[in-house]
Amino acid sequence: MFDFVRKHTRVMQFLLFLLIFPSFVLFGLEGYNRFREGGATVATVDGHSITQAEWDAAHRSQVERMRSSMPNVDVKMFDTPEAKYSTLERMVRDRLLQVAASKLHLGSSDARLAAELQQNPNISALRRADGTLDMERYRQLLASQGMSPESFEAQVRADLASRQVMSGVGVTSFSASALADVTLNAFYEQRQVQVARFAPSDFVAQISPSDAELEAYYKANADKFQSVERADIEYVVLNLAAVQKDIVVPEAELKTYFEQNSARLAGLEERRASHILINADKAASAAERDAARAKAQALLAEVQKSPTQFAELARKNSQDTGSAAKGGDLDFFGRGAMVKPFEDAAFALKKGETSGLVETEFGFHIIRLTDIKQPEQKSFESQRAKLELEVRAQLAQRKFAEAAEQFTNLVYEQSDSLKPAADRLKLDVQRATNLSREVVAGNTAVNNPKLLAAVFSQDSIEKKRNTEAVELAPNVLAAARIISYNPARTLPLDEVKARVREQVVAQQAGERARSEGAAKLAEWKASPDAAKLPAAIVVSRESKQAQPTALVEAALRASTQALPAWVGVDLGSSGYAVVKVEKVLPRGDKDATATTREREQYAQWWASAEGLAYYKLLKEKFKAEIKIARL
Repeated sequence: MFDFVRKHTRVMQFLLFLLIFPSFVLFGLEGYNRFREGGATVATVDGHSITQAEWDAAHRSQVERMRSSMPNVDVKMFDTPEAKYSTLERMVRDRLLQVAASKLHLGSSDARLAAELQQNPNISALRRADGTLDMERYRQLLASQGMSPESFEAQVRADLASRQVMSGVGVTSFSASALADVTLNAFYEQRQVQVARFAPSDFVAQISPSDAELEAYYKANADKFQSVERADIEYVVLNLAAVQKDIVVPEAELKTYFEQNSARLAGLEERRASHILINADKAASAAERDAARAKAQALLAEVQKSPTQFAELARKNSQDTGSAAKGGDLDFFGRGAMVKPFEDAAFALKKGETSGLVETEFGFHIIRLTDIKQPEQKSFESQRAKLELEVRAQLAQRKFAEAAEQFTNLVYEQSDSLKPAADRLKLDVQRATNLSREVVAGNTAVNNPKLLAAVFSQDSIEKKRNTEAVELAPNVLAAARIISYNPARTLPLDEVKARVREQVVAQQAGERARSEGAAKLAEWKASPDAAKLPAAIVVSRESKQAQPTALVEAALRASTQALPAWVGVDLGSSGYAVVKVEKVLPRGDKDATATTREREQYAQWWASAEGLAYYKLLKEKFKAEIKIARL
């Protein structure tokens, strides 16, 4: 065969072409390009794409940063669609800042880049004793993060340029003063105002609707006066407890299980050790670590010369504040309690032996093993109750898997009754009355949204068939069927007349409040001296003085070319307000260099209405088209 291939090379090339070309026809060049370029485009900013691969990489990086800053955090909380989408939104915002930086021709000099790198603690730790950078370790550090020095430095330059766009808001004054004013003024500007509120509750006593008005409102809003659909059901629940109650564990099986697990039941070996620690942080320079190593080596020589002086040397020299006062004693510990290099060394020693230098992330240790606690062998009788629970649980799990399959088949195949499934599996048929689609308080199976959705499905309502087996929780299945059903209906006016009257009064009182407020606004605009208003207050977006957001926004948006300025604010169900803007107060000492507290507020500000407005301002100013795919 190989001779044929060698002799007919052109023929084979043609055959391979015939095999490969149709794949391009069937799947398209776009599929190959997508694979090569990192997957589907999930967003575009000013014509520049963000791919699925870039998004995934950014989210992984974000999770790693969170893990390193908070070692005890559960990273599963970041593995949600919401958390991943927030990463994409941050990427879009960062790309927009890069577009702004590019169109403003903002950049960073080599000197500025060098200064930024010098401030990075991870990079400064790579400097040698003479102050020069260890380039090999620098490349290794970046390679571990999937970057080269060139790509990392380009990323830092882009970040510095983006920060110049943001600096108009809260960091420096690189951006134009107009851009800083747009953002900082939006958040910190204060206005002295007087506010007159017209609440619907002030007019309720004046409202007396007629029967005709009540009936008209009832007919126009019939959907507000409907009873919800209700159902009476019967249901059965299959869980581990139901299958476990009849399980009997044979004595012979218990003894076999005991023999198989005797080592686990006995526990683990524990060791007691003392140590002398000389601190040397991972981030320390090479010179500092060498000095710490030399000091530890000298102490090791003293220990080897006089082993009985270990405790005294530990008290005088160990830099572990927790154990030094106790002669370095760490008490008993098992495997997994110490960092791995320390554990490996301690469990390799014999009682009374001393280790050599052991290097960990904390520094250099000298370890002396002082005692060994062997695991205690326990009798079958002392462990019998515990063993029976474990074996019963294992048998129940296997039996539940079999019962779950039977349960699922029976409620489906004999869909006109739950009794066959209940009889076969020795379950109780239970009842629940007056259920609606909404979950109510309680711990019963029928207060589960999945089961209620199945109960109120069209097939269940119309044909009164069993629902499918629904998993309510791990190892818990349930099925139900409707016994009686009352559909939603519009309640008669006589039954809901009190509710109708309450809503009509609220509506008319609100209209009266708005009407009175608008009239007073016109009157006070014409004759400001006649206005009777409460004492003045100072409001801003930072300090709203317990005023509604709509009122504060209206006061801050009011034109102040001529003062006082009058503004009417419709507060919806809260009525109406007339606002008199008396003064515009400056930001005071809040210049373009923000304090730490202000920067923290600014981080939250991005998500606020004003932050979104700034986002829109950048988008419009730099003509950046943004598209985020529906995911």
